[in-house]
Amino acid sequence: MIEVFKTNVQEAEQSQMLIGKLLEHFPDSAVNFDLEDCDKILRIHASSICHKTIIELLNSHGYHCEVLP
Repeated sequence: MIEVFKTNVQEAEQSQMLIGKLLEHFPDSAVNFDLEDCDKILRIHASSICHKTIIELLNSHGYHCEVLP
């Protein structure tokens, strides 16, 4: 399953820190950001994904995150 989220992450350093945090919660997943996209896309490929956990994790670090339809 692949889920795509819109974020407001701007810098590569920020995205690397968040990828590390996301991998702590979803260790068997593939996580990446596309900061070139206007929506600063976060993609997560995992067998099971909890939208609420991902959104709350980014929010707790001061970032906006929402599921893209």
